[in-house]
Amino acid sequence: MSFVLGLKCRECGRLYPKEVINVCEYCFGSIEVDYDYDAIQRTLSRAAFASRPKSLWRYRELLPIEGEPTAGLSSGFTPFFRAERLADTLGVSELYIKDDSVSHPTLSFKDRVVSVALTRAKELGFDTVACASTGNLANAVSSHAARAGLKCYVFIPADLEIGKVVASLIYRPTVVAVEGTYDDVNRLCAELSAKYPWAFVNVNIRPYYAEGSKTYGFEIAEQLGWRAPAHIVIPAASGSLITKIAKAFKELHRIGLLAEPQAKLYAAQAAGCGPIAAAIRERSDIVKPVKPNTIAKSLAIGNPADGYYATKAVLESGGWAEAVSDDEIVEGMKLLAETEGVFTETAGGVTLAAAKKLIEQGVIPRDESIVLCITGNGLKTQEPLVNRLGQAVRIKPSIASFESSLAGQLAGATTKR
Repeated sequence: MSFVLGLKCRECGRLYPKEVINVCEYCFGSIEVDYDYDAIQRTLSRAAFASRPKSLWRYRELLPIEGEPTAGLSSGFTPFFRAERLADTLGVSELYIKDDSVSHPTLSFKDRVVSVALTRAKELGFDTVACASTGNLANAVSSHAARAGLKCYVFIPADLEIGKVVASLIYRPTVVAVEGTYDDVNRLCAELSAKYPWAFVNVNIRPYYAEGSKTYGFEIAEQLGWRAPAHIVIPAASGSLITKIAKAFKELHRIGLLAEPQAKLYAAQAAGCGPIAAAIRERSDIVKPVKPNTIAKSLAIGNPADGYYATKAVLESGGWAEAVSDDEIVEGMKLLAETEGVFTETAGGVTLAAAKKLIEQGVIPRDESIVLCITGNGLKTQEPLVNRLGQAVRIKPSIASFESSLAGQLAGATTKR
C-alpha cells in the first residue's frame, strides 16, 4: 500500500499527480513528495520495526513508491557507533559516527537515493536510467542499474578521481566524461532529459530520488533509541542531504515516533567550494554560485540545487556552517582513520574537519550529543593522500633486517623467552 498523495511545489504548494515532474509549472519552484501522514501514523509504531529487514526499506511507508521495492534490497541500515577515541581527541563527551562508507553495494550514501529512484523509475515505465554525478552517484546508478537490468548512462566531470571512474566502468554503463565542472555536467543532463525518454535520477525524477536521503536521518533516530541528537554535522554538495535529514526528523515527530524532532544541523563544506556555508554565515537567502577548486570532488557543486533549502534548514534549526581547507580535509581523513579505524573519502574529511573547528569555536558545545555524517569510502579518493602518509618500511625476509630497519621503534621492546 502506498501512502503517497502526490507531488507538491515547495514554494506555492500547488499539487501535482505522481508523475514525472521536478519543477512547478506556475512558479518554477522545486517539487517534493506529499504523504498521507495521518494514515501512516495509524499504521506505524516503534514496535513495528522490530521484525523488519535491516535495510532502508524498513521505512517503506515514508518512501515514494507504489508497489514493492525492486532495487537496493540490501542497502541502508549502516553502522552507527559511539566514537570514544575521537571524542577524547576532540574533547567532547558524546560523539557518534553514522558510517555510510560501508553502504552496500557501492560504499556511499548514494545507494539510498538510487534504490528509491530506480524502484520508482521502473514503476513509471522507464527502461533507461541516467545521472549527472561527481562520482558516488555514478557508481550507485551503474551498480543498481546492472542488477535491475536497466540501460544506463552516467555523466561525470572529466577530471574525476580514477577510483570513482573505475567503480562505474566495472558495471558496463555508458560513462560520459564531460570537459567541465559538475555544474556543466548537470546543465547538459537537464537538456538531455528534455530530449531523451530516460529517467535522470537527479533531474526529471529528482523528487522521488531525493526522498531516499531521509532514510539516513530515520536510521540515526532509530539507532540512537528513537531520539534526535543535539547536533549533526553534514557534508553539503547540492544541499539535499541536509534538507532530507531535517525532513526525516520532522516526519518521525509528525507520526509520533520521535518526541523531539529538533536537532541543530551544521553544513560542512570545502573552502574551495562553499556556497552554502557562505550563505549560512551571511544569513542570506541568496546562495551565490562559485567555481569549485577543492580536493573534495564529491562536494564540488558550485551552484547547488538545494542550496536555498539547505541554508534555510540549517538556520531554522539553530545550526551553523564551516568551510575547511584542503590540508584540513586530509588531516580530518587521517584523524578519523587513526582514532576510529574508518577510512573515509574527502567528504568525510570535510565533515570531521568542520566539526573540529565548530567545537573549538564553541559553536557546538562539548557536553552535548554530536553525530558526524560519514557518507563515502576512502578507497575511492586515494589521490589526496599520496605523499602524505609516509612509505612502507621495506626489508629483507630476516629478523636482522627487520630489527635494523626499525631499531628506533623497537628500542625497549621486550621479546619472547
